Amino acid sequence: MKKTRVCQLLGIEHPVIQAPMVWITWAELAAAVSNAGGLGVLGPNAGERTPTKDVVETGERLRRQIRKVRTLTSKPFGVNIILPLPAFPKIGKEFSDQTLKVAIEEKVPAVVLVGDGAEAYTEQAKKAGIKVLLRGSPMNVDVARRAEKAGVDCVIAVGFEGGGHVGADRLPTFVLVPQVVDAVKISVVAGGGIVDGRGMAAALALGAEGIYMGTRFMVTKECPTHDKVKESILHATDTSTAVCTGLYGVLRGPKNPLMQKCCQTEAAGGTVFDVSKIYGGGFIAGLLEGDTENGCISYSAAASMIHDIKSAGDVVRDIVREADQVIARVK
Repeated sequence: MKKTRVCQLLGIEHPVIQAPMVWITWAELAAAVSNAGGLGVLGPNAGERTPTKDVVETGERLRRQIRKVRTLTSKPFGVNIILPLPAFPKIGKEFSDQTLKVAIEEKVPAVVLVGDGAEAYTEQAKKAGIKVLLRGSPMNVDVARRAEKAGVDCVIAVGFEGGGHVGADRLPTFVLVPQVVDAVKISVVAGGGIVDGRGMAAALALGAEGIYMGTRFMVTKECPTHDKVKESILHATDTSTAVCTGLYGVLRGPKNPLMQKCCQTEAAGGTVFDVSKIYGGGFIAGLLEGDTENGCISYSAAASMIHDIKSAGDVVRDIVREADQVIARVK
């Protein structure tokens, strides 16, 4: 596969970025993706199983994971930073500030900002020599243009099909990506419903210069997702997921009792705070402990296209090989 601007920007072989997912994107997974030529990214609470409300401890946890990644790979990798919510700027700001502080001190190659308001951290990160990617939430043309103006190196456009929190605008990947590509001069990475080489080839055809995947990496040997969650994905169908609107945007996950309660609360007129209270504390129970009934689990609408558990490195290599085959066949 021909290298894109994303490869050149990040110093990677393949334009495949592993999405940071809360609790489950730890050093082992990030390093495996990076060793295979993609960009592995540490997510919130990487390598931990218990929450902390201590800002300093949060930073030190991340520092340990960054240093562990460096014992497992010499390749570039990234760190996730959650942007404070524009409507509620005080929520999480201290934690976000500390995450960036540690990332700068540890000289990480790249950060993936998630949310809106890239202006908050872009200049500071770039002055430290860090490449800045924005995974907009929401992501739309206006957010992309503002990110470019703020100096972001690359924007990640994730469509409504994606797992986890996606934009409240609910724009599908095939609609969102080409419009963002047309709106900015910087590189665009596509995400949302991409789990195989066909999706990668389609993303490139839409003008994207790389892909951003989370759900496919959940079903890998290096990911600490509970076996029951992995089995849930392997047995998913095309209609297995549902969505509800929470504090951080639209959440997509399997139609378990917890998600059904969230949907019912929203339909009854509940606020985003009401919905978020239902699922917000359930990620450990769902993702790490395997409570597939009452825990919070999130994955893509394309989960039903995943049929096996393999190494993260094989995921990267296979998806690039499959994409090349699709492109050749189309030609």
